Amino acid sequence: MIDYTHLYAALLHIPALRPWLTQLPEQVAAGLSPHRWGDLPDWQAALASLPDITPSYIELVDKVRIGCSADASEAQLQQLEQQLRKLHPWRKGPWEVFDIYIDTEWRSDWKWERVLPHLAPLENRLVLDVGCGNGYHCWRALGAGARRVIGIDPSAKYVAQFYALKKYLGEEQPADILPLGIEALPPNLQAFDTTFSMGVLYHRRSPLDHLRELRETLRPGGQLVLETLVIDGELGDCLVPEGRYGKMRNVWFIPSCATLESWLRKCGFEDPVTVDVNATSFGEQRRTEWMRFESLADFLDPESPNQTVEGHPPPKRAVVVAKAP
Repeated sequence: MIDYTHLYAALLHIPALRPWLTQLPEQVAAGLSPHRWGDLPDWQAALASLPDITPSYIELVDKVRIGCSADASEAQLQQLEQQLRKLHPWRKGPWEVFDIYIDTEWRSDWKWERVLPHLAPLENRLVLDVGCGNGYHCWRALGAGARRVIGIDPSAKYVAQFYALKKYLGEEQPADILPLGIEALPPNLQAFDTTFSMGVLYHRRSPLDHLRELRETLRPGGQLVLETLVIDGELGDCLVPEGRYGKMRNVWFIPSCATLESWLRKCGFEDPVTVDVNATSFGEQRRTEWMRFESLADFLDPESPNQTVEGHPPPKRAVVVAKAP
């Protein structure tokens, strides 16, 4: 089940986050309200029906892998897969759970491998992952040595997916996801050593406000790791889709890399550097048995796959790192 007991106890010992405890439980209750999420009782029932299995090992460094099939009976494995499938769609991963391979829409492990060489060492760092989805990168950050990882994502289903896996990864593990958006964080926290914002910026109506919010989460000298859609172009270039982009309604601004770095400087970040640019491929984002809705192939023009169905440039993503002042 979704239990924040360990997190609340840990926050008592983090001075910059301790004051948040006065409002956090109420925020969590609102984020997990069945009045907001009509299917929440079904997701909670799936969590409650997960079989009790003790993994023989846990791998978080090179991949996320939990135990093997020999750790469970055939009946337990069938029950496990049945309950995990009730949490469809699985977008971020992949996950290996007692040899059940959750083949997610995104190969988030590929993204992590592109990001990892450019991270300040994560050993003993306090990490925030904004818009973390089901928390794949939270576990990879923990595997890289982070002291504690807090993810935030307003989708209760992604939170349920995270805690389905945490049942087996270990309730005491210092990683949690809160059912919140960044606006729920107290202002000017200056608490985190590393903040991730991956695949969020283009969904924000005001990207500069989002960048300022991200800066306020970081302690002086902390590192921002930002991944977002970009276009080819020079300083000042930015695509503002009037309608949809790749069938997505909520895409507001897609800057060039130079423009994005300029935004970061304008919002007070130091030394912004684009460290990776990667065109999204059908291998990295696609429909699977665990995510049966439309995916990248459906978002591109079938007659001209070098553009979206709306005629925009196809998805290209950049990773930019920067330092809080």
